[in-house]
Amino acid sequence: MAETVRRLFELEPGDTTDFFVLLVAKDKGNTRDGKPYYRVTFRDLQRSATAMIWNDTGWYDDCDQTWKPGHFFKIRGRYLENKYGSQIEIEQIRPTKEEDSEDGFDPSDFFETSRRDPVKMFAELIEIAGGIEEAALCDLVTHLLKENEEQLLKWPAASKNHHAFSGGFLEHVLSVTQTALYLADKYQQEYPALQPPLSKDLMIAGAILHDIGKLQELAHIPPVTNYSPQGKLIGHILLGRDMVRDAAKEFETLKPETLLRLEHIIVSHQNLPEWGSPIAPHTPEALLVHYADDIDAKFQMMAGALREAPIADDPFTSRSNPLRRTIFRGFVEE
Repeated sequence: MAETVRRLFELEPGDTTDFFVLLVAKDKGNTRDGKPYYRVTFRDLQRSATAMIWNDTGWYDDCDQTWKPGHFFKIRGRYLENKYGSQIEIEQIRPTKEEDSEDGFDPSDFFETSRRDPVKMFAELIEIAGGIEEAALCDLVTHLLKENEEQLLKWPAASKNHHAFSGGFLEHVLSVTQTALYLADKYQQEYPALQPPLSKDLMIAGAILHDIGKLQELAHIPPVTNYSPQGKLIGHILLGRDMVRDAAKEFETLKPETLLRLEHIIVSHQNLPEWGSPIAPHTPEALLVHYADDIDAKFQMMAGALREAPIADDPFTSRSNPLRRTIFRGFVEE
């Protein structure tokens, strides 16, 4: 019998104890014999673990009918690690109660937020946008930022894979924009005779607006982020292109080619059809924004995997991360 309440990320393989968790995913499946089950994912801020809810367990009906992502639970169970990653064998489970605060339960402990102040990040983006020399393009970008300020201050960049936390959108977009600025300066210097010249204005505008459609694609009610109907049926790339195209109608002096090139950056920034882009980058600015976006997303995924609590003495992380690979931590000191 468990003696005390501990934290999921503190558990060693084989530990059986009580702990509080947040339900973040619930996936239904069937065995080869046709029997239904759920594969559920629980987490705290430093570890995620899955549990199998078979149809012959006492809590299958509750899982099927009432459990939803965003709900908190108290579990008594055994923590395990195997080739599939972190696992929980549940002995008892129930939704949390108000009196659980006496055992240290605090919902705010489960909500990841950006490491940076969203207000300061927003101000920095506004300042960078103000450096766009083409007046109409500068006005368009600034307008879209200010029009969506309230949402931008709290929005995640994704539902689960990267920067999937409050303020994550600004953290990601600011980082991509900073990288785009560096790349613009570097390749303007490397290719001074490029025709047409590499446009720093378009690099800034494209980097800031490449993911703007996620404001419509995602439905964010902390701690859970899901896809809106528009997000599922259309996706942020086309939603973002439409947001920019609609806003551009207010800026009659914006050159048609400038708008076309900006729209192309947005629709091509994920590069491949399987990643969501209907077309690959066909301009230097689109190519550079794509790689600035890609490296920031993937680096944050890798950093997140390294933040997960270590698996026993394993010098590698588990494969339970968006990159679907083990990450080398280093040799464990004796």
